[in-house]
Amino acid sequence: MPLSRRTFLRGVGAGGAMVRVGLPPLVAMFNDGGTAYAAPSRKTTQSIDSRFLLWFNGNGILENYWTPREAGANYEITACLKPLAPFRKDIHIISGLDNPNGKGHHGAMSSLMSGAAFTGRGAGGPSIDQVMAQKIGNDSRFRSLQVGVCQESFGESIQRNMSWAGRDRPLPPEMIPHRLFDRLFGGKDIGWINRKKSVLDRVREDAASLTGKLGQEDKTRIDEYLTSVRSVERAVASLPPEYAQEVERPEDSGDMRDWPRIAKLQSDLVVHAFASGQTRVASYMLTKCQSLTRFPWLGHTTLRHHDYTHTRANAVEGQRIMRDICRWHVDEFAYMLGKLKSIPEGDATVLDHTLILYVHEHAEANSHKTSGMAAILAGHAGGVKTGMHSMLTGTVGDLYLTIAEEVMGAQIGKFPSALRKLSDIV
Repeated sequence: MPLSRRTFLRGVGAGGAMVRVGLPPLVAMFNDGGTAYAAPSRKTTQSIDSRFLLWFNGNGILENYWTPREAGANYEITACLKPLAPFRKDIHIISGLDNPNGKGHHGAMSSLMSGAAFTGRGAGGPSIDQVMAQKIGNDSRFRSLQVGVCQESFGESIQRNMSWAGRDRPLPPEMIPHRLFDRLFGGKDIGWINRKKSVLDRVREDAASLTGKLGQEDKTRIDEYLTSVRSVERAVASLPPEYAQEVERPEDSGDMRDWPRIAKLQSDLVVHAFASGQTRVASYMLTKCQSLTRFPWLGHTTLRHHDYTHTRANAVEGQRIMRDICRWHVDEFAYMLGKLKSIPEGDATVLDHTLILYVHEHAEANSHKTSGMAAILAGHAGGVKTGMHSMLTGTVGDLYLTIAEEVMGAQIGKFPSALRKLSDIV
């Protein structure tokens, strides 16, 4: 039985609110070769949607331990990038790009996201994820999603937000897993707000009706998917009560929350949103610009992240600490890739139809350098080249324009800091 890619399991909560649970890619949704969506008659097809995720962590990197020295396919993977070793064929490391319209944290962040100079209040224009969402996101349940993890920063709008609808118009990331779960899976029924019931209870009848019409492979996929939704729901319910609250600027002692635990929950929820077709565009802010995060899981709690970047940063111990922090950032990025790669979609996987771009506001954390920026492309959407490190010349805007038009099919026409397209990535 051919099935629409936009099929949801539906139910009604106790208060009458609609509950909708998206479905993973199913065999019934694709043509016989698994290369395109199948129309109800299977006589016509529609190409499989690609997705775009903009991934960010703050304070820049440690170039010496992060950027490979060799270009091409035979580069040696660096200490910070070790978690990406299993995904070597799925990534393209880029170095050498400039972020021309901003200095310091404020200016660099505005230019990185919008290509425009900092206004004194916020970004100088829409961020690249929103520029693309305007072109490719309008047929999805959510035009875009904004997701975050570590909450501590110096507190100004430009530091706390990476997505911008327009000049000085931030789109705050959803930092609380409870809220993101409820947004993706339905109305706020008091039973699952208190985490005493499952949102899946409201869609079981619809799920049973649908699976009775599907083949065994799709029945198995739906069962596994709903089990994974329930697993995330339980994980959210098991969080300590304070994890449902927002954190302002922490005290000097810092906030010792288990941010890796939150990061994986937020990643799981983004993967669910992509896999169930609820959005094609998302941003993921692992840590804030000029982040104040502490790292008890790494054993580094004496200082906050931003302080580590400027305190004996060139000494052996300082370099080791920054290496550990940067490797944790990459480890969370690798977790996301693994989840996307584990989900079949047609004749490939969700990662094969996704492009993830990993960026930072500085090329080198200590010096606030904005020339020679490093980035990572991951996934295979649009035939993007992978399995290599490229040393390029150009701007971050050149990269964005190329990704938008040549990889994602979003004809944006121009981007403020773009001068040309880059032929090296597609």
